[in-house]
Amino acid sequence: MKKGGKGKTPDLSISLGPIVLKNPVIAASGTFGYGEEYSRVFPIKKLGALVTKGISLEPRPGNPPPRLAETPAGMLNAIGLENVGFNVFVREKMPFLRKVGCPIFVNMFGHTIDEFSELARRLSEIEGIAGLELNISCPNLRAGGSIFAADPRSVYKVVSRVRRVTGSFLMVKLSPNVADITPIARAAEEAGADAVSLINTLIGMAIDVVSRTPLLGNVTGGLSGPAIKPIGVRMVWQVAQTVRIPIVGMGGIVSATDALEYLIAGATAIQVGTAHFVDPRSSLKIIDGIADYLNRHRLPDLSKLIGSLRIERNS
Repeated sequence: MKKGGKGKTPDLSISLGPIVLKNPVIAASGTFGYGEEYSRVFPIKKLGALVTKGISLEPRPGNPPPRLAETPAGMLNAIGLENVGFNVFVREKMPFLRKVGCPIFVNMFGHTIDEFSELARRLSEIEGIAGLELNISCPNLRAGGSIFAADPRSVYKVVSRVRRVTGSFLMVKLSPNVADITPIARAAEEAGADAVSLINTLIGMAIDVVSRTPLLGNVTGGLSGPAIKPIGVRMVWQVAQTVRIPIVGMGGIVSATDALEYLIAGATAIQVGTAHFVDPRSSLKIIDGIADYLNRHRLPDLSKLIGSLRIERNS
């Protein structure tokens, strides 16, 4: 393959630890289903990787409707982590996922450290899974319902416990609903995470002023979409100065320019989520846009771009 220079094909491949992706664009959990839904739209093998819808040990029905509400420059969701559960996932979803042609990361969650540990152990025994993405934004039922991601000590406990039961690649998904994300990221790294992904959704709320009732059945939900991109970019930049493991950036990415911001801020790869609801082929357009940028700037690959933010400080 010709690489670098105007008119030639740049090398978009990146490494997340031992895992090599053909490009840095990953389909985010929760917005891409289990992959099969989008396989009718474009060849999924063109993606850098795919993160499945979140999986728990047992099936979950999710929250009562309404579950979605449109907001300016984004959307609120309160799906409630609905999923088919481990057994059905392995039996009905994995046969397809093994054939898609790109690495598969399984997003997983639990409400106790024991649940996280047991699910990670079981998933690690399944052929065709490249790694796990730990969603630590769910409530810790043994700690009064506060989310695991809110405290460095609870992050360290859950990640280190999972690390003890599996040798699989571990990516820890961080919540933006904290005062300072850097000690959270550092705790995940120290506990054995191979990468961190950020940001998850921000907590939001919308009200129907006619009925004076919440637009979501759960009252509050997670805000995603372009509105949260500046927060995501800022947090990725902060974490990039804190940890040495790879960072996967996400939050409001709908164009190649958005993705490039995250890469320049320090992300090694990015995840595309809500944009798929607007344009199911958005990930492919972002991949092409990144390649075009590298060509125009005569960059042979992504290595010179990642973490290349220039900050001029007045003396």
